[in-house]
Amino acid sequence: MFTSQILSGDKPEQYAQLVAQARALLAGEPDRIANAANLSALVYHALPDLNWVGFYFFDGTELVVGPFQGQPACVRIPLDRGVCGAAARTAQTQRVDDVEAFPGHIACDAASRSELVVPLFHAGALVGVFDLDSPVPGRFDVVDQTGLEEIAGVYLESLGQ
Repeated sequence: MFTSQILSGDKPEQYAQLVAQARALLAGEPDRIANAANLSALVYHALPDLNWVGFYFFDGTELVVGPFQGQPACVRIPLDRGVCGAAARTAQTQRVDDVEAFPGHIACDAASRSELVVPLFHAGALVGVFDLDSPVPGRFDVVDQTGLEEIAGVYLESLGQ
């Protein structure tokens, strides 16, 4: 049985602990929905100042909401819109300090002020994105980005070959 632990130390140490917890949580489970659900819950409850954590999966045309924690979300996001669409389209993590200033931002939760979205590619194909929102402007820094990209990598590893 998995038990989450309270994070301690500085931010890089906390992310190292969170990555270890993610690996333990996903160990031996190949189901992408189950792992996305558990990772969303783990991150949402472990990190401060988040109002939404979850996954959008690529259906071949657009991003479709998957497992998440937070308020109800937009169900479908075209690849040419929003922070999630930009991450999927460019294959680059999007770290946005002020979502109101992001061209084409989609306001699924009016409380969101900053966002970090990690694109998910497996075997060269777009799987979807890992999306985090915060009600705090500038919530995400480079340490958060590195740590959350590593957590997204743990998710991708769970998909197998």
